[in-house]
Amino acid sequence: MPAFQKPDELLQRAFLVGVQTPGMKPGEGAELLAELTELVENLDLTVTNSTLVNLKVTQARFFIGSGKAAELAAQAKAEGAQLIVFDEELSPGQQKNWEEEFGLAVIDRQEVILEIFADRARTREAVLQVALARMEYSLPRLTRAWSHLSRQRGKGAMGGEGETQLEQDRRIVRDRITHLKTEIATVLKQREVQRRKRARQPVPSAAIVGYTNAGKSSLLNKLTGAQLYAADKLFATLDPTTRQFVLPDDRTLLVTDTVGFIRRLPHRLIEAFKATLEEVVVSDFLIHVLDVTNPSVDQHQATTLAVLAELGAGKKPTITVYNKIDAVDATTLAAMRAQHPDALFLSVHTGAGMDALLRRCSELAVDDYESAELLIPHNRYDLVSKLHTIGHVRAQDTHDDGVLLSGRFPIKSAPLYADFLYTPPAPAEPKKKAGRKKK
Repeated sequence: MPAFQKPDELLQRAFLVGVQTPGMKPGEGAELLAELTELVENLDLTVTNSTLVNLKVTQARFFIGSGKAAELAAQAKAEGAQLIVFDEELSPGQQKNWEEEFGLAVIDRQEVILEIFADRARTREAVLQVALARMEYSLPRLTRAWSHLSRQRGKGAMGGEGETQLEQDRRIVRDRITHLKTEIATVLKQREVQRRKRARQPVPSAAIVGYTNAGKSSLLNKLTGAQLYAADKLFATLDPTTRQFVLPDDRTLLVTDTVGFIRRLPHRLIEAFKATLEEVVVSDFLIHVLDVTNPSVDQHQATTLAVLAELGAGKKPTITVYNKIDAVDATTLAAMRAQHPDALFLSVHTGAGMDALLRRCSELAVDDYESAELLIPHNRYDLVSKLHTIGHVRAQDTHDDGVLLSGRFPIKSAPLYADFLYTPPAPAEPKKKAGRKKK
């Protein structure tokens, strides 16, 4: 049940409030409000209307002035809205003031994004991370009239006679947070074991990053032939997925699809999803996907770069990719190419420009492998099996004197195979025809 749902009452109609402050670029408030509309609609809520407030100074009680707050509340009620959604972050006290004063549920952008993440999480790790973020968000807001936290209690969890309902709720939430952190720590250990296993077979890796809905999952599907869920909506996928494919030079590259970024992403989600976003930090390079058709593409790029810097991955080698060139006019595309001469322009949908991306990946996929041909004696099939495990065998042929392997093998494992390097015999020189002896 969403955190902004009142018991026994389903909130389905929302009135949205955006804010334009002096510190924002002209038009930025309207862009963010349009983005908030899409976010809210992703929760299957009906947007009755939206309004943009020009705000010079924030107010402590309602974030905006009390007169403007009363005006917006009246408008929302007149349009049948049960919920007001602010594009700015509200304090727990401000939310409580709104709800007590006007009798409407009031949430902010943070809570909307948390609910979307909760709706889209599928793997155990993502479910745990989202649950932790929601609990940490809810803890200081337990006094809100519109809160409804589900909980399971046994006889021993009711507390003493002097313990109030609010104290019980806070204790339950704190206990749940502690439990979730313990479970997440276990998941982190499991991921570290998986990463160490991959480290034993050093294969170059890349992480696909970018603003939500830029086409990251579609790109991974195109590169690897995977069938990941990809849809034209914000945060279609949350769980990191790693697949591998073979580069044009016959090397293998591991590619991970990561959660999309968004402006004003709740900081607690960045912290909660550190395990998910670790793939960004440990990858050899990044593929930054941008939607060339989006008028706010430059802002989207800045948002992603800011989050990457916060994760400590801001200086990683990066391939900047502008996707969806099939859906933009030639004039706009030419201007974007001139503005970003080092970027790649492609269409995941049509495949245009994919060859250039593969070549760039080959350039950045630094590994510690070397190409070699090895002739392994028949009595060393254990080594043949080992080389298949640690290397990339392209061809295997059986000869009278052993098994001939062609491929790329880790340099650090050279002591295993150095004695079996195969040099093809030089072609025999043609025999000279014997001349006739003169009589």
